[in-house]
Amino acid sequence: MAVKMRLQRHGSKKRPFYFIVVADARAPRDGKFIQKVGTYNPLTVPATIQLDRQKALEWLNKGAQPTDTVRRILSFKGVLYLKHLLRGVKLGLFDETAAMTKFQTWHSEHEANITRRSDEHRKTQRAKKAYVPVVKKVETKQAASEGSAEEAAEA
Repeated sequence: MAVKMRLQRHGSKKRPFYFIVVADARAPRDGKFIQKVGTYNPLTVPATIQLDRQKALEWLNKGAQPTDTVRRILSFKGVLYLKHLLRGVKLGLFDETAAMTKFQTWHSEHEANITRRSDEHRKTQRAKKAYVPVVKKVETKQAASEGSAEEAAEA
């Protein structure tokens, strides 16, 4: 039985909301699933992702194959990096405390980067809202000719 980690669509028309689920590959997209691992809301800025890291890691170790989008989400949340580090522990390259230290440093840098990007996005959105274009007064040919006649009379 092939098991996949994939998105299950919910929400109304043009307002998607997804559950990240583990399901049999033969089951329909929104049909029967084995376990719910998290949620993904692409409509918020930045997109909201809630994920149970332990459940996702367990299913990956059991052999569940993520779809392309779920693979990107797992990579973004650090699940694939954690799996990579734990494989290094299993091979004896370093101990588990070193792996968890590496993961914690990566995670803190990643979170700081996300908050920095979010703040920059908010600033640009505020700047766009505050921008009011200056409307230039356009001279017509008649007004321009009257102005030149007045200048000639003064001279």
